[in-house]
Amino acid sequence: MSDSVLKVTDLTKTFDQFTAVDQISFEIKKGEILGLLGVNGAGKTTAINMLLGLITPTSGRIDVFGKDLAHHRIELLNRSNFCSTYTSLPGNLYVWQNLRVFGTLYGVKNLKQRIDEVLTLLDMQHHKNSVSGHLSAGEATRLNLCKALLNQPELLLLDEPTASLDPDIADKVRGIIRQYRDDHQATILYTSHNMKDVEEVCDRVVFLHQGKIIYAGTPDQMVEHFEKENLEDVFIQIARSGDVLPA
Repeated sequence: MSDSVLKVTDLTKTFDQFTAVDQISFEIKKGEILGLLGVNGAGKTTAINMLLGLITPTSGRIDVFGKDLAHHRIELLNRSNFCSTYTSLPGNLYVWQNLRVFGTLYGVKNLKQRIDEVLTLLDMQHHKNSVSGHLSAGEATRLNLCKALLNQPELLLLDEPTASLDPDIADKVRGIIRQYRDDHQATILYTSHNMKDVEEVCDRVVFLHQGKIIYAGTPDQMVEHFEKENLEDVFIQIARSGDVLPA
């Protein structure tokens, strides 16, 4: 039996005459953290939206836990969760209310206790009775992370989870993500423009450019392949010149 949790095969999405994602294939194994990288417009958001079942692929297949996402979406997403810095939870609800709503949707047992656990984990306990819309950008990001961990997902999709956090909190969040993976053998898809995040957190990376995968491997392997000092230099080379070959 394969230990692949998420498998993407020849995934393509075309909008009119524009191909946002072009026949990409990759898989993530149980307990692995995979970084999905690329400059703005590379196709990351479109790919994630297809993985969440929010948009329908033009062609290709997505398998989660060995089942076709297109035919088992509710079942599979119940074992997953998602967090994005750019997605806001309802701003008129208190923090605890937002978490109760999502926890109820996921059928989380001992929900009150679990809410307290995730709030404490993300240093958000003192905001439990705050109005969500009054939180700072960094606090809202941490609330999103609390929501993402509520149901103890086996598959976790994280879109720029440290983008609005100060360096101290960002470092703590990276540690929390790694610890969550270790404690639960969770599988994580991680997108970030912060290459420090990627180098510290990700086991492997898949780099998208103009909708195609141009490289897949460990962060160290990618740095070596592009003959750079670090992953940030690789990213800058591709972003500035579109050059996907070693200098």
